[in-house]
Amino acid sequence: MTLFNDMLKGDESLFINDNALDFEFLPKILPYRENEQRHFATCIAPLLQGRNGRNLFVFGAPGIGKTAAMKFVFRDLEDETDDVIPIYVNCWQKNTTFKILVEICDQLGYKLTHNKRTEELFEIVKQIVNKKAAVFAFDEVDKVEDYSFLYSIVEEIYKKSIFLITNHRDWLLELDQRVKSRLMPEMLEFRNYNLAESKGILEHRIGYAFAPGCWDPNSIDAVALKAFELEDIRSGLHLLRESGMAAEDKSSKKVLPEHVKTALSKMEHFSIKPKDSLDDDVKFILSIIKNDSGKKIGDLYKNYQKEGGKAVYKTFQRKVRKLADGKFVSIKTVMGGSEGTTSIITYQSIKKLTEF
Repeated sequence: MTLFNDMLKGDESLFINDNALDFEFLPKILPYRENEQRHFATCIAPLLQGRNGRNLFVFGAPGIGKTAAMKFVFRDLEDETDDVIPIYVNCWQKNTTFKILVEICDQLGYKLTHNKRTEELFEIVKQIVNKKAAVFAFDEVDKVEDYSFLYSIVEEIYKKSIFLITNHRDWLLELDQRVKSRLMPEMLEFRNYNLAESKGILEHRIGYAFAPGCWDPNSIDAVALKAFELEDIRSGLHLLRESGMAAEDKSSKKVLPEHVKTALSKMEHFSIKPKDSLDDDVKFILSIIKNDSGKKIGDLYKNYQKEGGKAVYKTFQRKVRKLADGKFVSIKTVMGGSEGTTSIITYQSIKKLTEF
């Protein structure tokens, strides 16, 4: 008898393709985002007719399909034509004009970027792209440290659409007016999935990832409810994988509610984002917000300065958005009023995933 006698045999598994549980996996159909995909396509359509495209500012909470919808449209575009080049840049990883241009050169097939200056890189991009047309998608654009690449694209690329994607509606307020006035982007908000949609998406992924019929309906309901409460499909996908693994650990041929409970218990000892992952200044900003929760971001910045904070206002804004991404705070944009558009920042108590 060995440690493995009671486990499923080597050729037995509940999983048929666990890659389908990765958030980056792009299914053949993207449920519940048809209207948003159509909006992307409408902005690109003039490029197919030899005209300039339309620009789009895309915002909504993390984990609700912004990137997936955009990539879905890019996939269709690549099948439709070779005359419009789709370019996707994740600005979390490429957060300066130089890094962004190196990435664009790489996607355009130009590899000789070593020792070239920023201006030289843009000239290369311009020469290649202006022979055709392009759609530029800058995901998590609020992480960018400078926006000169955006100004150059707006001014010197002839036929293009530019998609700016972020979790934060208020980011557009800090964009340089010279760029904003030239972009004139349309606004596209991604709403959160409701409970039925959350369940539908997870059932769709189960169809890709698991052997038919191995999920108990009550287990699906439990995972869907948790993903809906967290307002993040990524948490649901994670729970699908962990629940399946918990079932296999027990040599079960079905994923039962007890296996979902086991998956949830594995998460109970850490927050959505641990405070230890924050740098000292971000922790300091969080303490300022905690003491004055519900205040305008401008007032919070004044308090931050009074307490010795050194960051400039735009850096302060970026760090507040980082806290919002980690669900330490919430940001509510208030339009109009005597002081114009502003953001209200509210401290969120850090909850364990099993407390939602």
